[in-house]
Amino acid sequence: MNTADNVLFLLKTRGPQTAQKLAELLELTSMGARRQLESAQEKGLVGFEDVADKVGRPSRRWHLTEAGHARFPDRHADLTLQMIHQVRALFGEEGMDKLIAAREQESEAAYQAALAQAEADAGPAEAASSHALASRVSALARARDAEGYMAETEVQPDGSLLLIENHCPICAAATSCQGFCRSELQVFQRVLGKGCQVERAEHLLSGARRCVYVIRQVG
Repeated sequence: MNTADNVLFLLKTRGPQTAQKLAELLELTSMGARRQLESAQEKGLVGFEDVADKVGRPSRRWHLTEAGHARFPDRHADLTLQMIHQVRALFGEEGMDKLIAAREQESEAAYQAALAQAEADAGPAEAASSHALASRVSALARARDAEGYMAETEVQPDGSLLLIENHCPICAAATSCQGFCRSELQVFQRVLGKGCQVERAEHLLSGARRCVYVIRQVG
């Protein structure tokens, strides 16, 4: 990616940032980062908000605009919406439920295969260790990332894990039929196993800038 694309990518994955922070991340001068942001602003891709800090002057936080988010496209959105409309028209909500269930089964099988391969690569000792859940969540994140969700994981101070999805490549479908989102949460729980609990902490469709799942070991 070129520098302009990297600026948009960092704002997408890390949320609002100051020009100074972007300069550090991109190894640019402060002036260079500001020029990149101003250029993106002229194109309507970024905006800013001056946020009052506890001490000193307000800091300017740059963020993606709607046009900036659109640079990370919803895959085949128009076609997907047409198909959802047609399924509803022809088969009703029962048909939609069957469609979601079929997608759920296919996704679950693919994720189970990805996690099984990751465990095979790690070996039986790692699969049985205390890091097994973290390895499984990382494998799931890699599978989701390959699907366009810009997924990553973080370990929290309390030992819980975050599965973070910075983008939703099926946002149009999920907005039209939120059963897709409910289905994903259930799939994650089954794939990761009964030894953990999966909860959604942030939801793009509820106004958050991303989807975040908190995963805790139980039992």
